[in-house]
Amino acid sequence: MAEVYLNGKFVGTVDNAEDFAGRIRDERRKGSISDNINVYHNEKANSVEIECSKGRARRPLIVVREGQPLLTERHIKQLEKNEISWSDLVKQGVIEYLDAAEEENTLVAFYEKDLSQEHTHLEITPLAMLGYCTSLVPYANFNQSTRLNAGSKNQKQALGLYASNFTLRMDMDVNLLQYPQKPIVNTIMHDISEYERHPAGQNIVVAVMSYKGYNMEDAIILNKGSIDRGLGRSTYYRPSIAEELRYSGGLMDEVCTPDKDVKGYRSEKDYRYLEDDGIIYPEASVNEGDVVIGKTSPPRFLSSMEEYNLAASTRRESSVTVRHGEKGVVDFVLLTENEEGNRLMQVRIRDERIPEIGDKFTSRHGQKGVVGLIVNEADMPFSASGIIPDLIFSPHGIPSRMTISHLIEMVAGKVGALSGRYINGTAFDVEPEEKLRNELKSLGFRENGVETFYNGETGEQLEAKIFVGNMYYLKLKHLVANKIHSRARGPIQLLTRQPTEGRAKEGGLRLGEMEKDTFVAHGASLLLKERFDSDKTVVPICESCGVIAIRDEFKDKSYCPICGENVEISNIEMSYAFKLILDEFKSLGIYPKLQLRSKY
Repeated sequence: MAEVYLNGKFVGTVDNAEDFAGRIRDERRKGSISDNINVYHNEKANSVEIECSKGRARRPLIVVREGQPLLTERHIKQLEKNEISWSDLVKQGVIEYLDAAEEENTLVAFYEKDLSQEHTHLEITPLAMLGYCTSLVPYANFNQSTRLNAGSKNQKQALGLYASNFTLRMDMDVNLLQYPQKPIVNTIMHDISEYERHPAGQNIVVAVMSYKGYNMEDAIILNKGSIDRGLGRSTYYRPSIAEELRYSGGLMDEVCTPDKDVKGYRSEKDYRYLEDDGIIYPEASVNEGDVVIGKTSPPRFLSSMEEYNLAASTRRESSVTVRHGEKGVVDFVLLTENEEGNRLMQVRIRDERIPEIGDKFTSRHGQKGVVGLIVNEADMPFSASGIIPDLIFSPHGIPSRMTISHLIEMVAGKVGALSGRYINGTAFDVEPEEKLRNELKSLGFRENGVETFYNGETGEQLEAKIFVGNMYYLKLKHLVANKIHSRARGPIQLLTRQPTEGRAKEGGLRLGEMEKDTFVAHGASLLLKERFDSDKTVVPICESCGVIAIRDEFKDKSYCPICGENVEISNIEMSYAFKLILDEFKSLGIYPKLQLRSKY
């Protein structure tokens, strides 16, 4: 007897588990029962598990019977003539969707030539095992699996043309590459997805060598000449939004250039770009702190007397300014209204981003790195044929990561660039490496992709031959300009009196327990003292009972809430966070007593 489970719930038993599972499969292929049902015969546990729940990952495979696939030439001809569709093949039981459990009971062949009597299914194409982004990686079957995963993830972060109507859209935090290109080495998925309509990278010349140690630890080196000619240039767009809100009592926000009697008026310089309607004009060049949309709001708290005399109450300033650490040019101004019918103002600011030290670039194989140095074109190493690479890649990134496809793409890109054609790099169906090497040889280059290079500064020939080729490189959205962050003094939190958190709020960089330990280990006591006084405060302490005393500035005296006035009170330097926890102890009814010892 075998137990039967439906979506993990016990529903009964059957005599012959294998026959029962087989019958369900047959009925599903005939269309008698839903094609959403999957069945798994667990031989070890002697049970049958039937699944039809939501959220399972399922994939299509061609059904094989007695070593022959059910998908015939006739089906393919009908598909080409649009006489039948994909769903018809599923209904006919030619193709079925399997989930992870049912796949345990199958034997899947990669290609039709591999089929035997034992096989139950055939892959539609081996590429189908990869996702959309992963199948864009050329020569993917020559890669280590982890790196293939990373390459897939990296492509999602690349800058390109994300939508052709970007000029009309108000999207948050958008980057656009100025000169995106279609890759020389592509896959079948590039054609299927019409990749040339939304490309996200550029074909560049890459040399694998080190240069003065500036490309250690995954860093890359860029040629300044290439940047000047437009390599990796992008534009960053960010909207500022303001709406005229309605408040109780018929009060409203007003978009205008604030008057001088408004509470919190900035300065005339801050409002210099605003036009008569209180909104900035397009193509104005703005820096942080400049007002983009001028706005005033009614006072926050209206007392009962002021409600009758609204004219007397001054309005407060609530303009929208350029955020901390940002600058740019006003690109687009949009006036519309929101769902409630209130006026809505949107101002988009653009900023040109030219590659700089610290910007992140990657190939499609998970070989990411940041720019370590930008070298003048005259100082870059060059090949015997006078080619100067756009990018220098460190050779140490290859052995441990085993991204062989990174190297093959360089040779393939070189062949494609020299012969003026696209190279097919679809996983499991690639142009073979030997063919590429022979073609490279016939084009007058060394078949292994290396060339003689010369030192750009001295003109001497380099002893080693340098591996060089063409490659599709991506610029990622992690730009230094969006992440660079430092602070001296600035805003603090109300509760703890410690610096605020985060770059947007002009926050501090937290020095935690572990960072403290490194300073302690170094014996850097003065540095420690300096770093740990962001919330330094002086508190009066009663020497007899050890609680925090009270300082009365008007009477110019201090007294203890327990012992009274005739007692010695000392001013003690401590962290405000420590003073705060003492107060919190008091609220719990705990008596925190500070025992003072003389310094001398």
